[in-house]
Amino acid sequence: MNLLATMRPALVDYVLVSISLFLFLNIPFWFMSFGLLLGWRLKRSTRQRRELLLARVATERQIWEEKSASTSTTLDDEWEKVGRSRSHSGAKGDPATQADKDWSGLIGFFHPFCNAGGGGERVLWAAVRATQRRWPNATCVVYTGDHDTSKEQMLHRVKDRFNIDLYFPNVVILYLSSRRYVLASTWPHFTLLGQSIGSLITAYDAFSLVVPDIFIDTMGYAFALWLAKYLFFMPTGAYVHYPTISTDMLDSLDTDIGAAQGLNAGSGKGLKGAVKKLYWRLFSRLYGRVGGSVDVVMTNSSWTQNHIQQLWGPYRQAAASKHQVEVVYPPCAVEEVQQAIDVSAESEDKREPVLLYIAQFRPEKNHQLILKSFATFLHSDAYQKPTGGKEPRLLLLGSVRDSADETHVYSLRLLAHELHITENLSFLLNVSYPTILSHLGTASVGVNAMWNEHFGIGVVEYQAAGLISVVNNSGGPKYDIVVDNGNGPTGFHASTRDEYASGFAKALNLTREETISMRLRARESSKRFVDATFESGWNRQMERLVRLSVKARSSTKADT
Repeated sequence: MNLLATMRPALVDYVLVSISLFLFLNIPFWFMSFGLLLGWRLKRSTRQRRELLLARVATERQIWEEKSASTSTTLDDEWEKVGRSRSHSGAKGDPATQADKDWSGLIGFFHPFCNAGGGGERVLWAAVRATQRRWPNATCVVYTGDHDTSKEQMLHRVKDRFNIDLYFPNVVILYLSSRRYVLASTWPHFTLLGQSIGSLITAYDAFSLVVPDIFIDTMGYAFALWLAKYLFFMPTGAYVHYPTISTDMLDSLDTDIGAAQGLNAGSGKGLKGAVKKLYWRLFSRLYGRVGGSVDVVMTNSSWTQNHIQQLWGPYRQAAASKHQVEVVYPPCAVEEVQQAIDVSAESEDKREPVLLYIAQFRPEKNHQLILKSFATFLHSDAYQKPTGGKEPRLLLLGSVRDSADETHVYSLRLLAHELHITENLSFLLNVSYPTILSHLGTASVGVNAMWNEHFGIGVVEYQAAGLISVVNNSGGPKYDIVVDNGNGPTGFHASTRDEYASGFAKALNLTREETISMRLRARESSKRFVDATFESGWNRQMERLVRLSVKARSSTKADT
């Protein structure tokens, strides 16, 4: 009896230890099971809202069609004939490919700041338009935190700002209540990790509104895509403008302070710097792991593609991803600029020796480097001014968002005074687009100074207007835009103060014939970035996501 009494506690301990060991060894199983259970609960709780949403879309579509029948505008006729071009990549008779033709699912676009009016928003709305044209029965759900803007106001702004027409009934705007968690100001310390965690909260908020069939992030929140895969195993897509962290960012920590390699250049020294390097390296691994779960990945430039492949590639390969990371250049206002501005021997007489830098007044745009380079250029003998010709001028044109930007502009004015270039310098703040077009038509040189700019829509507009570009020797401007396409150079690259000054001189010292030839080459090169090219590339990647969705739905029906 005493022996049995002493064995029972030992037996209980053995059982408890065995259960604990079993649970520990099966953490992935329980973790995934919890995710599926939570996802199932979200789908169930939002099912009625989804049905109401689709009913509202159907009602709006009927009203729109009745209105269109009575008014019969050109735009209505265009939407009556929306393209239904089919992909020829699938095998003939493949049920997934056949079902893809008239696919009518919900596509969720995760873009918490969709009313900002920048280049990222142009990509979003151009993507929605391309999707509507290819899949006219699909519903595009945009998750945003812009509570102060109605759907009508938002789509009107899209038309006014980007000249993008959308089919009103098939666009649904759902408003997030947790956007503050993705703001950098919410996370004063460990900002990268904090914003990533914040994107998980905001994405969960989105799924609490309605669970889509396909989930696409167009702002760079890879963790949100991981959550969609974890909860629902749904097809996910990413359009990456800029990696949250890159190997260049890690390398910049060890460069000299003040080097033209971003705001964190040289901050990796000392104990604090060592901690920062460790934090960034650990975060880059975590970022790579969550990015490895994304089904379809698009990047806006080859520079971004290279970095995403370095960070996400090993994990995507381990996950046996079938789709490579592909470049889909963002849509730019190339056709609009080319229609407004002539580039010819006749128009050359209207050009002035003006260097134009179009960029928001933010520290990373590196206006200081351009001011110093322009001062070096002015005070040297590198530029041969024609007899009776005008003095070179530098025009800084951009938007000012808040008091911080205003302070930055004030500091630039002080620097210009110290450099003795104020008589040859002008600032234009928050000007209209027609004003921008006017200066694109009269300037001679377009300037870009941001280190590792992910793409450079402004540089594309320089080329479309026929400006000779002097751009930073990094990022999208170097690898994708200001390139030699086989017919000769389309501009110049620079990194340092002296290199920029030399680039300015080279651009302004070209003969008239050389100048016109380079302008025409740059203009022709910009045609690679028209809307039609983006739409074709976007739909090619979307077809993969739609097929994944069709197959997933077919598998679900087969299981039930």
